[in-house]
Amino acid sequence: MTQYEIRGEPDERAVQQLRTCAESGCAPYAALCADAHVGYSQPIGGVVAYRDYVSPSGVGYDIGCGNKAVETSLHYADVRLDLPGIMDEIFRRVSFGVGRKNNEQTDDPVLDAIARHGDAPVADMASKAASQLGTVGSGNHYVDLFRHAENDRVWIGVHFGSRGFGHSVASGFLARAQGKRFDERAKEGEMMSPPVLLRADSELGQSYVEAMKLAGDFAHAGRNAVCDKVLEILGAASLREVHNHHNYAWQEAHHGEKVWVHRKGATPAFPGQEGFVGATMGEPSYVVRGVRPPMTYCYESQEDLLFSTVHGAGRVMSRTEAAGKLQNVAECNVRDCDQWVPWKQFRLKREFFSNEGDRPGELGHFTMCTKHPAVGMRKTRRRVRHGKVNWPETQLTIRAEGIELRGAGADEAPMAYKRLDEVLAFHADTIIVTDKLIPIGVAMASPDQFDPWKD
Repeated sequence: MTQYEIRGEPDERAVQQLRTCAESGCAPYAALCADAHVGYSQPIGGVVAYRDYVSPSGVGYDIGCGNKAVETSLHYADVRLDLPGIMDEIFRRVSFGVGRKNNEQTDDPVLDAIARHGDAPVADMASKAASQLGTVGSGNHYVDLFRHAENDRVWIGVHFGSRGFGHSVASGFLARAQGKRFDERAKEGEMMSPPVLLRADSELGQSYVEAMKLAGDFAHAGRNAVCDKVLEILGAASLREVHNHHNYAWQEAHHGEKVWVHRKGATPAFPGQEGFVGATMGEPSYVVRGVRPPMTYCYESQEDLLFSTVHGAGRVMSRTEAAGKLQNVAECNVRDCDQWVPWKQFRLKREFFSNEGDRPGELGHFTMCTKHPAVGMRKTRRRVRHGKVNWPETQLTIRAEGIELRGAGADEAPMAYKRLDEVLAFHADTIIVTDKLIPIGVAMASPDQFDPWKD
């Protein structure tokens, strides 16, 4: 029997996912934090402890994803007038987006560890890892600046993981779990699929744990590199740092036995341990700390949660629901013509009707525009369905709060998420807030650089 602890008001599908994961691996303990929502197989905000298994799907594709916060030697008054230029420089020097390479190469011992790794397919990714160390990625990953709510100190906050290297590690072991080669594509399950489980004492399980640790070290080094770069841009020193993974599997002791604890979008929060929990682009973020004994009732609640807490606010809208749907289309080359068709439909039709002067692979003069039959069409991206978020209005609201915004899009608007302070309230018996951080600058990937993986 599994012992469950569920906080907040979770989506019923997320609860179902947690139960499926726990039952599939006979997990003795499982928990769901208050920011939980549906993920691939294991829910985001879900924590599952297995006795005998490690789960690549439980850790997710972004191995070692986490947060780092740095208290700097500057105060808000030191940067207030220069803030627009500072955010421009951060957005210029830090690479954001899927598949992006670092504009300024960063060195770190983790790159040598990858190159020397005993698993050849992992070691072969050393050059890819080197090119992406210190890049941020897309989706809800960010580089933010804050001012402390009490002493006005400037803080840096970042959120991202192991980039393409970690994604390739996860994909490779999911393929191996299906009996395929590391570089083959695994058959993808649905969002509600049962977990992929590897015996922790098996050769494959141990190989995954070693590669996972390497990806976690890579993510840790990447966050350090970005924070160091921002400190350089600010001309500031680091006074205090809070750093944690929230997509990872640790072997820990709980209720008197050793288990593999899989936290997917959940922050470790042992007694006295600090964690940085980021909010949306327009709301305060927090540094939290696990409550210390001798408050016995708190300790029992902490253990029921497997010493875990939220990692963010938690989504209430999917990206498409918030921002609408972008799609590749063929639109008429005549300016102001409103006719367009889905690109796939256009391409197939063009290939069917191709002739000597209008060969497949060239636009030629083939068209599906009924208004301008003598003019060709071009490939572009168009919003084919509007979302719930009015992005221009949201940008004005954020800027009115004194926040310098670079990149981002409607998919990451505050209304697409729960409120972090309300989410944290469901964990008030296990953590305390030590620092409230007010956003003054936000940098994220632009909305056409979504990461296709939901984890």
